[in-house]
Amino acid sequence: MLIDTHCHLDLPPLFEQLDELLAEARAVGVAKWVVPSVHPDGWQRIAELAAQHPALRPAYGIHPLHADNVTAQHLQLLRQLAPAGIAIGEIGLDASYGNLEQQEALFREQLRIARLYGLPVLIHCRKAIGRTVAILREERADQVGGIMHAFSGSLESARECIKLGFVLSLSATLTWSNAVRPLQLAAQLPLEQLVLETDAPDLPPSAHPGCPNRPAWLHETASRLAAIKGISVAEVACRTTATALRILPQL
Repeated sequence: MLIDTHCHLDLPPLFEQLDELLAEARAVGVAKWVVPSVHPDGWQRIAELAAQHPALRPAYGIHPLHADNVTAQHLQLLRQLAPAGIAIGEIGLDASYGNLEQQEALFREQLRIARLYGLPVLIHCRKAIGRTVAILREERADQVGGIMHAFSGSLESARECIKLGFVLSLSATLTWSNAVRPLQLAAQLPLEQLVLETDAPDLPPSAHPGCPNRPAWLHETASRLAAIKGISVAEVACRTTATALRILPQL
């Protein structure tokens, strides 16, 4: 069994063909999906999908992209909705957007909500690993742990995150011809510290350039990881699933 720890099944074009895509993914061994939110406007749809499809597990949070538009009402609603999810996410920092002061304030608030309910967190981090790790320490995120989503940092940064109780999620960037750091992480970190994701509809495997990513293509990332480790896809599935269940106990 494979678990996709980060798949935006509520977003187009996936939402419009959800039944077909889930059947296609199940046919190659993908059995569960974590569906993280990016904006409060999406929370209701994710809740409805999770109610209709028990294999879809919701995570509620606000992406750093939307930090400038978050209100106190949004955060209060998140506090009320959070216990219905299995994690808080996706949350974090993204220096490519520029508004880091607002992002940091939102990040801290959401980490506090996670600690309030004992929920792990799904971390988005781009060009801000130093500040992200520092804030995780300051906000005592080691009390809840979580997943560093589509992690592309250095091995040293990865180990700092692991010390805080986090695991690293590998995406289809592992299949890209220009991949460097994902290959290093896959080769040098134990499977007990790794999980898999598609981030669909983003980050398609190298065999499908320019196409919206699909849930079934998680199998291609698992196959690449198996080749790097010199083990079977079945073992990759078994051990990364065990890691996912450990870090997300409500899965």
